[in-house]
Amino acid sequence: MITVRDLSVKYKSRSGEILALNKVNIAMDSRELYTVIGPSGCGKSTLLHVLSGILTDFEGSVLIDGKGINPRNQRIGLVLQNYGLLPWKTVYQNVMLGLKIKQGHAVLDDYGGYLLKQLGIDDLLHRYPKELSGGQQQRVALARAFILKPDLLLMDEPFSALDAITREEVQELFLKAWQQNPVNTVFVTHSVDEALYLGRKIAVFSPSPGRILEVVDNPCFNQDNLRSRNDYVEMSIYLRNLLSRG
Repeated sequence: MITVRDLSVKYKSRSGEILALNKVNIAMDSRELYTVIGPSGCGKSTLLHVLSGILTDFEGSVLIDGKGINPRNQRIGLVLQNYGLLPWKTVYQNVMLGLKIKQGHAVLDDYGGYLLKQLGIDDLLHRYPKELSGGQQQRVALARAFILKPDLLLMDEPFSALDAITREEVQELFLKAWQQNPVNTVFVTHSVDEALYLGRKIAVFSPSPGRILEVVDNPCFNQDNLRSRNDYVEMSIYLRNLLSRG
């Protein structure tokens, strides 16, 4: 579904140009869940900005279903670290915002109602973001992304601001929602644990300028009692060694 070939991105600074991504190559199958892990500043978020169509100044080619990125014709969901909720809109209005922008109108159908119930926010629809906890705000952001039924879902460290207990809870909710509607997903994280828990495949980035060191098939994906399994420990050690070598 997604083909990235020789993707390079440069940023301009006072001292000259900074190479953020250096000839990144990756092919992502349809209905696949990739986690992307690497050190700070390696270009993980830059990759998402290219895939979302926000960043258009790059070298190389990026194709979705054989076509160039065009957010007007493709449904692309983007979930950010700060949730991206509009403070002056209610939970319901925030959830339906993507659909309204795409279609000019938005009506909550059976799938949307089911999704809100699964995420545990169906009784919060008339509240405003400031009246919600961090975990509840994250659920609203997830609902807005999934209710759009995107062709591509991009997630930029969406759970990083949550405490450990809430983070694991929201990870599980996200995975359940994804399994019910398996959309091609690229999930950026700094956490080896999160990469192993959520990624069917794991793309490991080098330090800046970012390039892909390896794409790892994850045998731990969707396993019960994951963190107590031997293969989880082995994969965790393998990824950490790969990251430390760069």
